[in-house]
Amino acid sequence: MIITRTPFRITLGGGGTDLPSYYNEFGGFVFSVTIDKYMYINLNTPIVDDLIRIKYSKYEEVLDADEVQHDLAREALKLMEIRNSVEIQSMADIPAGTGLGSSGCYLVGLLNALHCYKNATISQHDLAEEACFIEINVLKHPVGKQDQYTAAFGGFTILNIDISGHVKVERAPISEDIIDELENSLMIYYTHTSRSTSEILKEQSKATQDKKSTSHREVVDSLHLIKEIGYKTLNAITAGNLDEFGRLMDVHWKTKKKLSKKISNTVIDDLYEVGMANGALGGKILGAGGGGFMLFYCPKQYQANLTNAMSKCGLRRMRFKFDFDGSKVMVNVFNRRQSLQRELKIAATLQNN
Repeated sequence: MIITRTPFRITLGGGGTDLPSYYNEFGGFVFSVTIDKYMYINLNTPIVDDLIRIKYSKYEEVLDADEVQHDLAREALKLMEIRNSVEIQSMADIPAGTGLGSSGCYLVGLLNALHCYKNATISQHDLAEEACFIEINVLKHPVGKQDQYTAAFGGFTILNIDISGHVKVERAPISEDIIDELENSLMIYYTHTSRSTSEILKEQSKATQDKKSTSHREVVDSLHLIKEIGYKTLNAITAGNLDEFGRLMDVHWKTKKKLSKKISNTVIDDLYEVGMANGALGGKILGAGGGGFMLFYCPKQYQANLTNAMSKCGLRRMRFKFDFDGSKVMVNVFNRRQSLQRELKIAATLQNN
């Protein structure tokens, strides 16, 4: 048995500039942090047969990897040249489609488990890039590179993406005092909605690439501004100017809504206004938009007001801490078994000699 644990993420700045439709021409920048909400992948081998079993919101039992319907699991198995005799079960602390990068977490965690199963070491960078290759190049999903890299590395992660798609990863230089204050000032509420982000991201990518589109200029200019706000966000947080970060979140949210009419709706807009009226300096819907979790930055003295107001709207706060580990193997029985087998083989050889 192998169990991996992979953290979900919060985007702090630059979200959307990590899509190929943007970075292939302008380069991308994303500043994110992972939190202590996780995707767990449990990998095992069947005892009585050579089938593949995949357990998630559905259950699959097939003879060969090509027959697997879960596209991320199928392509991960094929990439690792595993055709049968494996069981994979996934569990998560939060629902899918809520804006915290669940597909990237699943794929990074699964690939991490599969490499461990094959007793192969892999760097965090290569692990993230394998996940990106599957989602972007093989499956053609309209996603960027943020989720995979942030899940693999963990912590406060700065991603600079050049026009070739190469990602340079840096750690944000943030003091422990600032980290504690930021952790206590960010408040997340579940809107009781989940959604597929594919349509929103497809629309954004199409408008970015199609220079004849009526929305091309507005989308590209908005992404330029989002990247600029991302740089300012990084500077504000590292300098400890967290209220300025909160105000930048408000500017970011207003800019982000220009990317697609599907990013927000009247319910989300009303919730945002309630938050701003009750002490928040800024906020946004996490992920591509449309639903999921709403994030606010709120000074300590107003947090009780904000939580009471959100509670009256039917929203529950999700408390969290930052994570600094990234995807990691928590349990590995296979390698212990393999080590024991090697030790027994060596002992037998010595005894025979």
